[in-house]
Amino acid sequence: MPAEDISALLDLAGVFKKKLATPAPEFTPTLRRRRIALVFFENSTRTRFSFDVACRYLGAGTLSFTASGSSVSKGETLSDTIRNLEAMQVDAFVLRHASSGAAGFIAGITEKSVINAGDGSHEHPTQALLDIFTLREHFGATDGLKVVILGDVQHSRVARSNIFGLQTLGAKVGLCSPATLLPNDAGHLGVRLFTDLDRAIAWADAAIVLRLQLERATGGFIPSLEEYSSHFGLNDERLEKIRKHLLVLHPGPINREIEISNNVADRIQPPGYSRSMLLEQVTNGVAVRMAVLQTILADKTA
Repeated sequence: MPAEDISALLDLAGVFKKKLATPAPEFTPTLRRRRIALVFFENSTRTRFSFDVACRYLGAGTLSFTASGSSVSKGETLSDTIRNLEAMQVDAFVLRHASSGAAGFIAGITEKSVINAGDGSHEHPTQALLDIFTLREHFGATDGLKVVILGDVQHSRVARSNIFGLQTLGAKVGLCSPATLLPNDAGHLGVRLFTDLDRAIAWADAAIVLRLQLERATGGFIPSLEEYSSHFGLNDERLEKIRKHLLVLHPGPINREIEISNNVADRIQPPGYSRSMLLEQVTNGVAVRMAVLQTILADKTA
């Protein structure tokens, strides 16, 4: 996506956020004749509910699909599920699926709009948009901003979307991770690579901490959770060493006292050497997803 398109989405999200901050906000129901299927083959709290809230604010009806309790348990394929929902006259799909490329595959078999809500370890575009919105709102701009992404980069769909989006808007991106949790193409992504967390946060203006996928602890990627937390866990002691303000983001859900300490995760106000934006990101997620839905669907509304 070109920089100007990303900026336009973020600008629109800013308009929505200002209105969301008012008591009992009311929006023009630009999507009042639209039906949007929220198709989630994986569990979700923040992404799913923020899309649902965003749809409702814009007047759209929603169909909520989860794999458990559906015909998927009887062997129905992804394409058949989508075609059957399409036959119910839905106008768009918000899709989360465990397989990388699932959203692209569905976009190839339907004429309806498909919004990627996370596909395997590939991408999570709206999460990146809300992360970038959060950074831009706090710093005023992203050009020249130094952002380090910490943790399980190899298996993260959030990381790749953030790398592309931040670089497109002029930010400098670093990755900090055990070598076993870096993607094979890390050296070709135009990022700065760190294996020392103290050096990484001393370099950065902001840190996006990734959830350690706990199944990796038994897959040979890390020696143990304790060792991972000791070397790559973001905590007060590390932040006090660098003696600088660091904005801390996390897409959630968080593993407390593993990739991030309780104190760092919950510090929403200065003083201190960091500020947690975790709940602000959730708030921003509604505004950003409203902007995405509006941009994709409103001009098609009769």
